[in-house]
Amino acid sequence: MSLSGVCVTAVESRPPGVLGSDERPTHRPFGARVKAFVALTKPRIIELLLITTVPVMFLAQQGVPDLKLVLLTCLGGYLSAGGANALNMYIDRDIDALMDRTSQRPLVTGMVSPRECLAFGITLAVVSTLLFGLTVNWLSAWLSLGALLFYVVVYTMILKRRTAQNIVWGGIAGCMPVLIGWTAVKDSLTWAPVILFLVIFFWTPPHYWPLSMKVKDDYARVGVPMLPVIASNKVVAKQIVLYSWVMVAVSLLLTPLGYTGWFYTAVALASGGWWLWEAHALQNRAKAEVTGAKLKEMRLFHWSITYVSLLFVAVAVDPFLR
Repeated sequence: MSLSGVCVTAVESRPPGVLGSDERPTHRPFGARVKAFVALTKPRIIELLLITTVPVMFLAQQGVPDLKLVLLTCLGGYLSAGGANALNMYIDRDIDALMDRTSQRPLVTGMVSPRECLAFGITLAVVSTLLFGLTVNWLSAWLSLGALLFYVVVYTMILKRRTAQNIVWGGIAGCMPVLIGWTAVKDSLTWAPVILFLVIFFWTPPHYWPLSMKVKDDYARVGVPMLPVIASNKVVAKQIVLYSWVMVAVSLLLTPLGYTGWFYTAVALASGGWWLWEAHALQNRAKAEVTGAKLKEMRLFHWSITYVSLLFVAVAVDPFLR
C-alpha cells in the first residue's frame, strides 16, 4: 500500500469475523455513526495533548491567559490531533483488523468507510490550520500542521513498521502541543517551551513501552517492531530507566533558568522521584525474569499519565506562587 508516494508495508487483511475495510454493516444508526467519527479522533489521547498545552499558556502569560485564546487553541489542537489520528487509522486499517486492542475501531467494524475516514482526516487538518492561522497566529498554525504531517508521514507511514525507534522519534509529534501553547500566547519561542518539549520527548518512550510490553503479541502478529517485540524485557526495562532519568533531569532545568519557582521544583522532584522508583522496580522484576501479570508493567504506564498531569499542573500553578 502507498500513500503520497511513501511505501507502507501491508499485511493480510483481517481475522475471521472482522469486517474488512471496504465492507459496511447493513444498518448504521446515526448516533453510532457520530460516535464512530468522534472515535476516529482518539479523544482520550487528545485529552493528554491538551494537558500539555494549556498549562504552558499560563507559564507563557505568567498568569491567566486570555480565555478566548485558550479555547481557540484547544479547539484548533483538538481538530489537528483528531485529523492526524483519523489519517493514522486510515493508513493502519489493515493491521488494526488483526490486533485485539484495535479490532473495534470504526474502520475495522465498517461503521466508517476508508473514503469517509480519509476525507474526514484531511478536512480536520485543513480546518485546524486555518483556525489557528486566522484566530491565533500563523506560527502556531504551522507548528500544528507540522505536528500532523510528522505523525502521519514520518511516524505512521515511515517509522512505525520499520524500526524499533518508531515511538522515540515518532513521539516528536506529541511534543508539539507544548510549543503551540507557548506560541499561541507569545507568537515566538524561547528556552522554556523547548525544555518542556524535551520533557515530553524523553517521557514518551518510557510511557509507551510498558503498554507495548503488555500487548507485544499484538504487535508481533502484524510485524510492527515495537521494542518489546524484538528485545527482552530486561533490555526494554533498561531503556525505560535510562530515558526516565534523562526526563527527570531535563524537567528540573526550568528552575535554574528562572522560568519556575519552588512549587514546580517540589512537584517535579516528588513526582519524578516516584517515577524513578517505579521504573527501577519494573527493571528489577524484569531482571528477575518475572513474566505475566506479576511483571506489573502497566503500573508505570498508568503512573506516567499521572506524572505528566501533575508536572504540567505545577507549570500552570507556579506563576501564581512566585
